[in-house]
Amino acid sequence: MSNKLNVVLASGLIACGLTLVNARYEARHLFIELERLQQQSRQLDIDWSQLQLDQSTLGKNERIEQIARTELNMAPLTPARTQYLTEGAQ
Repeated sequence: MSNKLNVVLASGLIACGLTLVNARYEARHLFIELERLQQQSRQLDIDWSQLQLDQSTLGKNERIEQIARTELNMAPLTPARTQYLTEGAQ
C-alpha cells in the first residue's frame, strides 16, 4: 500500500513540476510578446506625431502658394487680370 501511495504522490509531484515549468515558459513568452507590442506602440506614437507635424507643415498657405508659383507656374490674381461676366452679354 505504501509503494502505491509513493508512486501516486511521485506522479503527482512530477505532474505539478511539469505544469509549473510550462506555466513559467508561457509567462516568459507572454512577457516577451508584451514588450514587443509596447515597443511597437511607442514607435507608432512617434510615427503619428511625425505625421501630424508633417500635415501641419505641408498644409500651410505659404507652402501651398510657393508650390503653386514654382511648380505650377501660377501667379496671384490681380484686378487687371480679372474678367467679369455679366448676364445677357454675348
